[in-house]
Amino acid sequence: MKKVISVLVVVVMVAAMVSLVFAADKKKGTIKSVDAKAGSLVLAVDGGKDETLKADKAVDLGKLKAGDKVEVSIEKGVVKTLAVGDAAPAAKPKPKAAVGC
Repeated sequence: MKKVISVLVVVVMVAAMVSLVFAADKKKGTIKSVDAKAGSLVLAVDGGKDETLKADKAVDLGKLKAGDKVEVSIEKGVVKTLAVGDAAPAAKPKPKAAVGC
């Protein structure tokens, strides 16, 4: 019985780690419009359709303008990082808390 529980715990832990790896989605595109006050933007995704995205409060939308080429990192439907052209990301992701021993 202990062996079965141990194997089950390991399987659950592996599944949790894999889900963290695939949690963030990166997209490249061109800014169509920005509403810094509302914290949202419309992105014309390269090879796709336009998407209206909500930005995390840590992401500075004030310097963006229509026509900017960007790469965004999206987590749970919210833009977590945004890089304009070759620039560094406008917001750094928060470090995740250590889990385990």
